[in-house]
Amino acid sequence: MLVLNCSIKLLTLEKMLKSHFPESLKVYGAVMNMNRGNPFQKEVVVDSWPDFKAVITRRQKEAETDDLDHYTNAYAVFYKDFRAYQRLLEEHDVINWDQVFQIQGLQSEVCDVSNAVANSKQLGVKLTSFKAVQFSPHSALPDTNALKGSSPRLTYLNIADADLLNRTWSRGGNEQCLRYIVKLISCFPSVCVRDDKGNPVSWSLTDQFATMCHGYTLPEHRRKGYSQLVALTLARKLRSRGFPCQGNVLDDNTASISLLKNVRAEFLPCRFHRLILTPAAFSG
Repeated sequence: MLVLNCSIKLLTLEKMLKSHFPESLKVYGAVMNMNRGNPFQKEVVVDSWPDFKAVITRRQKEAETDDLDHYTNAYAVFYKDFRAYQRLLEEHDVINWDQVFQIQGLQSEVCDVSNAVANSKQLGVKLTSFKAVQFSPHSALPDTNALKGSSPRLTYLNIADADLLNRTWSRGGNEQCLRYIVKLISCFPSVCVRDDKGNPVSWSLTDQFATMCHGYTLPEHRRKGYSQLVALTLARKLRSRGFPCQGNVLDDNTASISLLKNVRAEFLPCRFHRLILTPAAFSG
C-alpha cells in the first residue's frame, strides 16, 4: 500500500485515469477535487506506483469525525485487476472497518469483492446499482424559455437551502446528510430555480466525486421544464471548469430516464454501484 501525498503524482494520476474512462470516472472526479483545493480532505491509496493496478480514494484519517456518517466516509474505487483491489481491502489500515461507510465504483467486481471482504468482517452491506450517464458536448443546450420575466429565476443554492434538500432527498432526513449537503453546497457547483419569493423549486448539486446528484423538482412545479434546465445548466458549468459531467439514475426512475434521453445524455456501458457497509456495533 502506498499513499500518494505528492501533488505532482496526484496530477499525474489524474491524467492517467482519463485513459480509463468511463470506469475510472468516480476516482477521477475525486482526484480532480483533491488537485483543486481538496475540500473533502481526501487522499489516494494505490497498490504500487506508477504502474498501479488498484486505486482507492478515501477520507484522511485525521479528518474522520463521525462514525455514522456514511455520506462523508466514502471511498471510490478503480482497478485494472480486481485481485489487486481485493488485496488492498484485506490490507491493514486501508479501510476503516469500525465505522459506517460507503464504497463507490463503476466496475462489476466492486460488488462481489467488497461484499466478500465485508462479510468476513461481519459487516452488513446494502447495495444499490444505477444506470451511469454522462452529458457530452453534444447534449442539448439549456432552454431558458421556462423562465419568464424576473421570476422564476435561475441561480445557485446556498446553505440556507440545505434543510429543504435534506427533507426531499431519498437518502436524507438525518443530521449526517444535512451536514453533508451544507458541505456540498459550500464547496461545489450547484444550480437551482427560485420562485418569486426566492425559494428553490428545482435544483441539482455536485458531490465529492464530481457527480451531479440530488436532481429534484418540487411536485407542484413539475412539467415546466425546470429539471431539464437545471441539469443542462449544471452540466455546462462543470464542463466549463474541466470536470466530467456524470450522473446516475435508478432503473425504475422513468421520468429522469426520459429526461436524459430527451437531452441526448449518454448512457454508459458500465453501471454505478454504491455499497453502504455497517459494522455490527451500529446495525441495531
